[in-house]
Amino acid sequence: MVTIRSINAGDNGATGLLVFSSGSASSGNSGLIWMGTGAATDGRGGAVAIAAGSGTGGTGGQVRVMAGRSTVHTGGLLSLVSGEGMATTSGVVVIRSESGGVTVEWRRRAVTW
Repeated sequence: MVTIRSINAGDNGATGLLVFSSGSASSGNSGLIWMGTGAATDGRGGAVAIAAGSGTGGTGGQVRVMAGRSTVHTGGLLSLVSGEGMATTSGVVVIRSESGGVTVEWRRRAVTW
């Protein structure tokens, strides 16, 4: 197991900041950051979880997933894709507000890749 973390804060402080970046490119494409788990031959595949912290004296932490912007072409793609089920159906994609404060409306339409 590998653990990367900032140190705990004191009584009145804030914890640290972790930055994972591929850097920028002045000519050509910038890099890639990939997080994933390995495959399992005779068991379940691993999971990836991203969670923000709770707040007891303020709001809970934010989780933002943002695609890149472009000044000369279309902005980047943000894609949420469930896993493929080779023997049965695919996995489920769920977007939910925990306390029911948001209603999500799903509309079916054709998507061209």
